Parts: sequence; structure tokens; C-alpha cells
Amino acid sequence: MLKAIDFVNLLLASLLAGTMFGAWLMFNPAGVAAERYLAVQQQGIRRLHPAVPALGALTIAVTLLAALLGRDDRTRATLLVLAALCFVTAGVVTRFKNMPINAVVIQWTADSMPTNWTDLRDSWWFWHCVRLIAGLAGLVLVTVVRLLD
Repeated sequence: MLKAIDFVNLLLASLLAGTMFGAWLMFNPAGVAAERYLAVQQQGIRRLHPAVPALGALTIAVTLLAALLGRDDRTRATLLVLAALCFVTAGVVTRFKNMPINAVVIQWTADSMPTNWTDLRDSWWFWHCVRLIAGLAGLVLVTVVRLLD
């Protein structure tokens, strides 16, 4: 059963970190004009918002389950708890930094973008990079656990 949980854990962690990495590639605002930025960002909010928080919560739960089931191996349990903390960090950043900005950006139209739109864009991008690093760190830890077996 532990191998099945490990498989699911690695799959979910890969999907979560891969989604964050894909967003990093897709939503990089460097050199993007205001109207294009708005269209891409709003599409991302509409498509990713319903699914990614649930994927993150499921990844955290399965990572903690894997740690609990493998608690007899101290290294394994420690690495998985650290991975779960990385995923929690990504979730907290998403919930309290990125999502409030998304709630503002989704209301904009090309004609109603505020003069400080680049400040919000840059803040969202910074926090996205923070959560990406946390998500990738979690994936690395889950992968290391699997490689140690």
C-alpha cells in the first residue's frame, strides 16, 4: 500500500509543481503590453482557480499520509513532512498573496485598468515565483524519498 501512496504522492506533487512551472512560463509579464497581460492573466484565473487549490490540498494530504504510513523510517517521514510544509507554504502564498490580486485583476477591463496595474502585476509575479520555489522544493523532497527506497 505504501508504494501506491508514494506513486499517487509523486504524481500529485508533479502535477502541482508542473502547473506552477507552466504558469511561470505562461504568465511572465516581461515585455507584455497591458491589454495582452490582462487577457492572459484573466484566462489563467478562470481556468486555474477552480482546480489548483484542490490539487494543492490533495497533495498536502497525501504527502502527510505518506509520512504517517512511513513513520518508522525517520528520514522518510522527516523529508515528507518538510515536503508537506513546502506545499503548505505555496498554498499560503497563493491564498494570501496571489488570490487577493487575482480578485482585483479579474474585475478589470482593458478600459478600466488602474494606473498602478504594473505594481499589482509585479507583486503577483514575485509571489508566484516564491510559491513556485516552494512547490519545486516539495517535489524534489517527494522525489528524493522515492529514490531512497
